[in-house]
Amino acid sequence: MRNWTVATLLALMSWGLVSGQTRPQRPISQVQVARQFLLAVLRGDYKSAYGRLAPEVRQGMSITRFQAAARPLYARGQQRGTAIELYKLGFFLMETGGSKGFVAFSFPADSMLKHPPEWLEVTFRDTTTRQVLGFQLYRPKR
Repeated sequence: MRNWTVATLLALMSWGLVSGQTRPQRPISQVQVARQFLLAVLRGDYKSAYGRLAPEVRQGMSITRFQAAARPLYARGQQRGTAIELYKLGFFLMETGGSKGFVAFSFPADSMLKHPPEWLEVTFRDTTTRQVLGFQLYRPKR
């Protein structure tokens, strides 16, 4: 019995489950950042959402202005629910030659539609950043 316990303990230690060591965390993706940001806005947790903004955005926007800008998303979440689903992601090609990443989420009730009537969109400066550059409740013109 003692040999089994020692072998089990050694196996657990090799997996990092007993030694107190934690496995290195994979960096959070832009999709995860966008989702966490939007869920915070939909809950009305403006402080948490504001903290996910890029420093240059926070520098130019007080939390009061941020709350005013985020209020339409919050209000829509109050009407439609706070659950969201990934709709699409990609890049906007800028006329200046660069690109800007975006992630869009729709409400689950719209998942069967070919094109949802609206979605929540979050943009990033480039493919490597994990801080929100912009956001909007997007309603395409039809």
